[in-house]
Amino acid sequence: MKQNKISILFLALALIGLVSCGNTKSNEESTDAVSTESESKVAPSVVLNANLASEEELAQIGLTADMIQQVMENRPFITMNDFDALVPADMNKEELYKSIFVPFNLNTTAEGDFKMIPGVGDKMAHEFEEYRPYTSIAQFRREIGKYVDDAEVKRYESYVFVPVELNSASEDDIKALPGLSDKMVHEFLEYRPYDNMDRFYKEIGKYVDEKELDRLARLVYINN
Repeated sequence: MKQNKISILFLALALIGLVSCGNTKSNEESTDAVSTESESKVAPSVVLNANLASEEELAQIGLTADMIQQVMENRPFITMNDFDALVPADMNKEELYKSIFVPFNLNTTAEGDFKMIPGVGDKMAHEFEEYRPYTSIAQFRREIGKYVDDAEVKRYESYVFVPVELNSASEDDIKALPGLSDKMVHEFLEYRPYDNMDRFYKEIGKYVDEKELDRLARLVYINN
């Protein structure tokens, strides 16, 4: 009888051990799952606008002092092609453009040029061109969202913009333009209606220098 009791005791202890091990493994798996999920949700690094990045930011992405000087002296770059021409041929442009870019005008950029955007191949470049003319960034999200998920659409938005009609564009559409502060969005709205682009240059020129004014002018148009 005593021996039976001892056997039962050992069996109970063994079962407790198995349950404990199972819980530990389950907890470890759960922790690993959370860790993996957290890693997968790490936000992608910000794509710098080559027309707005500071010298410090340019250095942080690995540009040489000589190239930083060239960037500062040659901007604003009216198109990405202007910036691309400045990049040495032996530099890995695919990697560089993950960190810095001049956003493309969705309505005027050549289809082939869209392939400068990291991860954009022939098919997606064609889809970018296919839905022209774009009247808002919301339209771009809707149409391109048929092919890729929301995160990828959001990534694309670092590389493109839709020019806005100054007198009719919504505040949200103006905010979607690259490199506009809240104050500048307010000024765009403040001087409506614009009779012509001369008025835009006169009013917005009160707040920015000539180079920045040229950059802003390519983001907008006026329906006469």
